[in-house]
Amino acid sequence: MGVWLEGKPPADRVREFVKSEARRLREATGAVPGLTAVLVGDNKSSLSYVQTKEKACQALGLNGSVIHLPAETTMDALHDRIRALNDDDAVDGILVQLPLPPQLRTNEVIGWIRPDKDVDGIHPASLGLLLQNQPGLRPCTPMGVLELIRETGAAIEGRDAVIIGRSLIVGKPLAALLTNANATVTICHSKTRDLAGTAARADILVAAMGKAAFVTREFVKPGALVIDVGTSAVSDPETVRTLFGDDPLRAKDLADKGYTLVGDVDPRVIDKAGWLTPVPKGVGPLTIAMLMKNTLEAFKLRRKLG
Repeated sequence: MGVWLEGKPPADRVREFVKSEARRLREATGAVPGLTAVLVGDNKSSLSYVQTKEKACQALGLNGSVIHLPAETTMDALHDRIRALNDDDAVDGILVQLPLPPQLRTNEVIGWIRPDKDVDGIHPASLGLLLQNQPGLRPCTPMGVLELIRETGAAIEGRDAVIIGRSLIVGKPLAALLTNANATVTICHSKTRDLAGTAARADILVAAMGKAAFVTREFVKPGALVIDVGTSAVSDPETVRTLFGDDPLRAKDLADKGYTLVGDVDPRVIDKAGWLTPVPKGVGPLTIAMLMKNTLEAFKLRRKLG
């Protein structure tokens, strides 16, 4: 039986560091690190995310604000907003909440953000610095995954790591981070032959493809460290019962919300893995904590502070 690897303990440590460092910087410079999130449209999940980020800023002594634009916002109008934020010295971090409405070209929008304010770490310049293993702002979720791996005390150097999923948000930058830490990394995707067999050779297995309970016991090497990045809403009671048995918390989710959150990894893998992150309460808390840390780092990088 493996160990559930929850994100709250390491996330709390990161948050305490940010809070303490923000206080020190405020006393030393008279300035407060600031994060502005830009939300376009009325997606309920996105609205919840940016509100959570704003509250996290306030709790840690950072300035947090949200610019909420209508769903019909044009490229030109959004460009004007981002240009103004780029020029605003009180704004250290800019985050454009994804997904954007279909008329907005995501890659182009991300490219408008000044790299030294790119707290999501997904600007082409930020990703280039990551590939070169040079100082810069790193993508939040991959950094959270790295922190969780370190939380176990497991070695990274020399280990075989398999990442299922090749997105620019998680899979590709995480592969670079693990490579920089001297792991041997394989990225798998929908065209990978013998996906289960490849995954089953991994000492560190990360699932980030967005398919509920896709990774089953056959994908997992005995004792492997398994990180579940995916989140899907599952509303079928029979599926939920199969995955979680008679778990009262899952039953309450179905009764109250009509769904429960399920990761990419079948939770029953816990009886074969060495560690497994739960969904929710696994990677999620660290993603937000790392965003707060990136806001702090952006403040310091822009002012050339140590």
